[in-house]
Amino acid sequence: MQDVKIFTGSAHPEFSKRVAQNLDVELTEAEISRFSDGEISVRLCESVRGKDVFVIQPTCAPANDNLMELLIMCDALKRSSANSTNVIMPYFGYARQDRKAAPRVPISAKLVADILQTAGVSRLITMDLHAGQIQGFFNIPVDNLYGSIVFKEHILAKNLKNPIVASPDIGGVARARYFAKLLGLDIVIVDKRREKANESEVMNVIGSVEGRDVILIDDMIDTAGTIVKAADAFKNKGATSVIALGTHAVFSGPAYERIQESSIDEVIVTDTIPLAKKCDKIKVLSVAPLFAEVIRRINKNESVNSLFA
Repeated sequence: MQDVKIFTGSAHPEFSKRVAQNLDVELTEAEISRFSDGEISVRLCESVRGKDVFVIQPTCAPANDNLMELLIMCDALKRSSANSTNVIMPYFGYARQDRKAAPRVPISAKLVADILQTAGVSRLITMDLHAGQIQGFFNIPVDNLYGSIVFKEHILAKNLKNPIVASPDIGGVARARYFAKLLGLDIVIVDKRREKANESEVMNVIGSVEGRDVILIDDMIDTAGTIVKAADAFKNKGATSVIALGTHAVFSGPAYERIQESSIDEVIVTDTIPLAKKCDKIKVLSVAPLFAEVIRRINKNESVNSLFA
């Protein structure tokens, strides 16, 4: 690792430490503080002139604070003559607002992309974007990593007797098909109707799950309403077990209580977002080694895509 500095924001410092440990480097110190009115202040404690800098900061809750902190840090790096500013954003906030789904609404994901570039970001590394087309909102390189590579090894180690992959909705079919291909499995689909934000109603299961171990995969789990209702539908259709995989553990509102009281046997997530509390049914897999390898490859000008080929 040559001419590299790695900074962490305050959103998920434990994750940043794990990435640095996998690279056998120390995090570069930065002072992040607030004025009495809540404004964020950043001071870099070491010179970054001519260095390739990586800033690790998921824009999870509180999304606005974490995003603003990231932008201010990137501006400080730009004004301190860093050679490049590479943002490691394990979870990309505002990704669900990726198109005009109704009249007079914003495309917030595009706005975030524009602001990041204005702040001086020269490359973005993220994981399981809610919508792949968000990469096209940027005029800089964007590496969208896949959490499936971590889930695959964990699922194979379980030696499930009769597994099948499931998508929680029509929009997630491509993700489920990719994961099913990795494991050599078939897929089923949940046909659901969403009446309002953060509320969903399972309508039908397309495909048979009788006597199967269902592996339900999604990019994020927010209030957990979708996966809980999907699990109930699978169990009602005769599924032996239901395991839910979600890259990003957003877990807002009643998510923890819903999962604990649900018919889901296990929920497996990654550490792109810090968990607010523990739950017996939730298991966390670390993607820090994967992000560390991507940083190493970028520094060495090696292929990132070959990790997932």
